[in-house]
Amino acid sequence: MADFPPNYLDLTEKAAFASLATLMPDGTPQVTPVWFDYTNGLIRVNTATGRVKAQNMQEGAPVALAIVDPENPYRYVQIRGHVTRATRDGADAQIDALSHRYMGKDYPFRTAGEDRILIEIAIDHASASG
Repeated sequence: MADFPPNYLDLTEKAAFASLATLMPDGTPQVTPVWFDYTNGLIRVNTATGRVKAQNMQEGAPVALAIVDPENPYRYVQIRGHVTRATRDGADAQIDALSHRYMGKDYPFRTAGEDRILIEIAIDHASASG
């Protein structure tokens, strides 16, 4: 397992979006902008059941992320990794914490009956530029 590039850890504390690439069942890529956090050496994202990225991110699935500095788009981190865990445990609390970081309030887009999933991603390879 690789580490997040140390000189770019500030991106894990800013409201920087990650472009998350997953693989569809037919092998074609799918990319979605996501909120993320970095905890205990893992990238963590959140989604709802039924969404394409949730279906593509079963345990062991390969993923890639590009995280761009919102203050300097030429400064970024690229990550290749794999899903280590997808769980409902802590998912509601995490989406609210992420929403506070990105929007300053609890997650406002929740729908009735929505089932949240917290997905942990191990870093297999990381590189940075800028």
